Amino acid sequence: MEFKDNPAIYIQIAEYVCEQILLKKWKLGEKIVSIRDLAVQMEVNHNTVQRAYDLLQQQNIIVNKRGIGYFTDDDAMERILDFRREQFIENELPVFMRNIFLLKLDFTEIKKIYDQFVKDNFKK
Repeated sequence: MEFKDNPAIYIQIAEYVCEQILLKKWKLGEKIVSIRDLAVQMEVNHNTVQRAYDLLQQQNIIVNKRGIGYFTDDDAMERILDFRREQFIENELPVFMRNIFLLKLDFTEIKKIYDQFVKDNFKK
């Protein structure tokens, strides 16, 4: 995974975990990738993944079952959406809005591009 300068890497990892759940690659109530395995996969220190998992536990998105591992919470979907919306509005939307203004893009044009993107990437 390529990380951006902002937000912090542990937050980007938390967003990645949420994305896997939203895309239904990781199912609600099921075990998720261990801290060490995700650290290897992401090429980061395991403490960084631990910090991401701690954040997700605080948000009640994942739970730690001692001796077994981490699991997605059965009712996490709405909390994930809230967390991801907050992160998007705080970190990505200001850049997006600035570019819309600077490039004098029209919202109808953006809507058309968005609709095509969804069709190409998420509808089967």
